[in-house]
Amino acid sequence: MFVDVLPGGPDQFVVVVADDGAVVASGFGPVERVLAMLPDPDVPVPGDAAAVRPAWDAYLAGDLAALDTVPVRQDGSEMQQAVWAALRRVPPGEPVGYGEMADLVGRPRAARAVGSACGANHVAPFVPCHRVIAADGGLGGYGYGLPVKQWLLDHEARHSS
Repeated sequence: MFVDVLPGGPDQFVVVVADDGAVVASGFGPVERVLAMLPDPDVPVPGDAAAVRPAWDAYLAGDLAALDTVPVRQDGSEMQQAVWAALRRVPPGEPVGYGEMADLVGRPRAARAVGSACGANHVAPFVPCHRVIAADGGLGGYGYGLPVKQWLLDHEARHSS
């Protein structure tokens, strides 16, 4: 397992990749913050995310589907896994509300559980929890801060067809 810092985006982007090439943690900000999300006590070694970098660069250049090709892996409940899978099907530039996401996973009364699953997502933006917004159209929350969420949403709106 190795960790790399990729250039570009709204803040420093950190990615942790397992030996099989799956992203197991990623996010914006300090390396230590992303490493704290790992359930495995083995500390990743610095490395080059060569398998992930082309997808990240393509995403930054406007190919919004590029991150969908990157394999990810994270532990979670059945509900969390369902939400994370559904998030990867939300089109860029078309954010959905927490209640709408609950409908998409077949649990129409589970908007709070959707919010919890978004908060437990350790592989953002590969699993794009930033695409879930409040019912009133406000941003809602985001673990990396609302300016990062706004940047991601604006970037996707600019490059959506």
